[in-house]
Amino acid sequence: MDTLLIYISSILITIWGIAHIIPTKNIVRGFGEINRDNRLIIMMEWISEGIFLIFIGLLNLFIILFGDLHSQEALIVRLISIFFLIIMSILSLFTGARTKIIPMRICPAVKTFCALLIIVGSII
Repeated sequence: MDTLLIYISSILITIWGIAHIIPTKNIVRGFGEINRDNRLIIMMEWISEGIFLIFIGLLNLFIILFGDLHSQEALIVRLISIFFLIIMSILSLFTGARTKIIPMRICPAVKTFCALLIIVGSII
């Protein structure tokens, strides 16, 4: 059961990261007429968050697939992942979740849910 919960979390947060990157062009376009520098910064930040979510998901997935889930190193990876997912959830809660955009509003819940799956999978 522990492995299954971490698999689910890893796959879900990886998919969420991919889904974060796909609409980047439309998200930037939604800001209307902004200068080139601002457009590039928004694009960079939007893609960076998606890549970071993918990294967290794949790192945990690869630890399960190619390592020992119960090793000290795997535990450290899970703890760091939990920490950053919660930090990102809090950031999203005070920023994107305050918009009218549905995916942005549920983002903190998805990140928190994935962190909780890793926590439960780690203590079972």
